[in-house]
Amino acid sequence: STSEPASTRLVALARLIHPFPSLLDGLVVAVVAALAGGELGSVVRLGASMTLLQFAIGVLNDIVDAPADAGRRPPKAIPSGAISADAARVVSVVSAGLGLVLAAASGPVVLLLAVVVLGIGAAYDLAAKGTAWSWLPFAVGIPILPVYGWLGVTGTLPQAFAIFIPMAVLAGAGLAVANARSDLDADGRSGTRSVATALGAERSWWVGAGLMAAATAVGAVFVGRTGWPVTTVVLVVVGTAIVAAGIALVVLA
Repeated sequence: STSEPASTRLVALARLIHPFPSLLDGLVVAVVAALAGGELGSVVRLGASMTLLQFAIGVLNDIVDAPADAGRRPPKAIPSGAISADAARVVSVVSAGLGLVLAAASGPVVLLLAVVVLGIGAAYDLAAKGTAWSWLPFAVGIPILPVYGWLGVTGTLPQAFAIFIPMAVLAGAGLAVANARSDLDADGRSGTRSVATALGAERSWWVGAGLMAAATAVGAVFVGRTGWPVTTVVLVVVGTAIVAAGIALVVLA
């Protein structure tokens, strides 16, 4: 029927933007913005901004990987012909542009952070992916999420971020290991290097789990010592839970 190609393209577009990790990043930003006391409009805008930035990064990833993804099962959007490379580029540019526009409403610092997010994502897609350094953009990028949400609402960062950011670095590195482990078998067959292939299956599992455990432990120790308010404790717990859910999504994907 004539509706079938349209529905196929819609499904392909949905897969092209990597909805689950993108929405998860947007949710982290929105939750932090809400904890910072943001009004509903600001919370939604900041969460949508980050989601759109991640859409742009995800689409760029598929554009770069399109030649290698030819013949993959299930087929991916660009090599299957469901979405053309030119259309994918438009989706990436439009998503990035809209994300930047929404970020600009919170001021120049948040706009600069949005540009940094795009730069980190592009660095992963174009250079770090498929190397033993693939974990680094995650370790650098994940801490930006809570900063983006809080700074977008208040314009400043509280003392709690002095420990929350190191927590996020550890969790980001753990997420990177989990992401690499999800492709471990395929990367092994193709000879593609990653942190998981460098460590091996068992050691990469322990390293990923250890990084997440370290992130949680650091937060628990400092909360216990400093007696931070309930909001900060919730921020630490929610942040850890959301990143852990992201690792689960990657591993189970």
